[in-house]
This record gives sequence, C-alpha cells and structure tokens, in this order.
Amino acid sequence: MDMNLLKVFVGVVNKKSISLASNELKCSQSNVTSRIKQLEKILGLELFYRVPKGVILTEYGERFYPKALELIYKMEDAITSLTNEESLTYLRVGSNEVFAAIKISPFLMKLHEDFPNTQLELFTGTTKYVTEMLLDYKVDIAFISGEPKSDKLVILKKIEEEIGLLEPREGNTPNVTLTFKEGCAYAEFLKDYYKQRNLHVEKSLFFGSLDTILSCIKVGMGKSLLPTSIVKKMGYDKDIKITVLDKKEANIPTCLVCRKDFIPKISEYLKGMEI
Repeated sequence: MDMNLLKVFVGVVNKKSISLASNELKCSQSNVTSRIKQLEKILGLELFYRVPKGVILTEYGERFYPKALELIYKMEDAITSLTNEESLTYLRVGSNEVFAAIKISPFLMKLHEDFPNTQLELFTGTTKYVTEMLLDYKVDIAFISGEPKSDKLVILKKIEEEIGLLEPREGNTPNVTLTFKEGCAYAEFLKDYYKQRNLHVEKSLFFGSLDTILSCIKVGMGKSLLPTSIVKKMGYDKDIKITVLDKKEANIPTCLVCRKDFIPKISEYLKGMEI
C-alpha cells in the first residue's frame, strides 16, 4: 500500500478536516479527497463521516487509525535504520506534569549534551494523556506515574518515589482534593484512597500548575497527594504538612516507558542514565 495514502489519512484524522489537512500537507483539497476515496476503495470500507464542521471517523476508521500510524512509523524507522544506523536525529519526549515541573529540564539538557545533533521535542500532560500519545506513536518515550497498564509498553527505567499526603500545617482542612485534571495518576489514587476509608470528598478542584496546587494547600484550601521529593524541591516542605504513606499502600514509581514495537536506538543509554 502507498504510504502517502496512509499519511493523508492520518493528517485528516489529526485535523478533523480535509481543508485543514490539505494546508498541513501542502496540497489541494481535491487531492486529499481523492486520496481518501482511493484508500477507502482499496480497503472496501468507509473511513469518515462528513459533518458540517469537517469529518469524524467511522467505526472502521477508528480501528484503522492506530494500524496506519504503526505502519507509517515502522516504515520510517526501517528507512532510518538502513540509511544511518548510528544516528538519532529526532526524539519526541512525553512527560506527566509532575515530572515535567522539576526533573525534565536536567534530563533534556543531558540528552542535548550527549546527542547534540538530535532534535528534541517535549509534550506534557497527565499520565493518561502522554500514555495515549505514546500508544498513538506521537511520542517516542514518556515519563508516566505508576507502571504502565498496557501490555504494548515496556519500562526502560523506574524511579522509585516516596509518596506523601499533603495538607495545610494548621487549621481544620476540608476534604477538598486539589489535583491536576482527569487522567492524573496521583488524582486517581487520592480518590480511591478516600473511598477506601469511607471519607467524603466535598469537592475536587483541578489545576494546570503544580505551584498553584501547592500554594492552595499552603493557604488551607484542601489536600493533595504527590511525591515528597517534588514538594521539597519546590520549597514547600516547610509550609505544608506531609504524611508519608507506606510503600505497600502507595507504590507509584515514575516510569520511563516506550512501545515494545518501537524501542528507541538509545534505549540502553536511557536505562543507564542518572535521572
């Protein structure tokens, strides 16, 4: 199958629009439409529904999308390995917000120092978000909270974390949880933590900044759960009460993971890297 057909398909999926995809791919809308029809004819399946604001995937399109991504990246990786076996020209890194806030900069600086010709790109979000990016071949490696749940992923490096329940130092604190948005592993653990103890959560507040979460805990707005190393590095350990949880109760390591079928060339380097 022509790889260009797959790339056009993926481009339309990502943009949810034939016109926007044509701009991205630098070709005419009619060309994109023709290629999509050609791909649908080859497969004998309808991949898109046309809607007023663009296009959406059919059930077949949803199932075909990850396969198309896999074929594209495997082909590109095969070509790269044949043309230049030793070099790593591009590395896309995903990271959950907590690791990105403190630890990702030294990691990227070390990579840049040791691989000066490699272009680095960073994507941040919740553990759920960056895991989905990794499964969709949109990043090459990712730092996630907790061990991966998908059998398509493999751990390159595990960083053990001491987990603490964070509360204001003074006053009666309401059972309000202060966390990142849905998909954050720490938020999900905290929710289960209270549920197992039959403690009622009055409200859940979501923020996009680690500093905001810690500041709100400091002034008594609520509670959270995070690695204690992060709290200390950000200088809040003297302002916030930290109750360290037993590892048997809260085992949430930070894991550097990649796809089993798309292991980066520098995997051995990453496994031995001090983080």
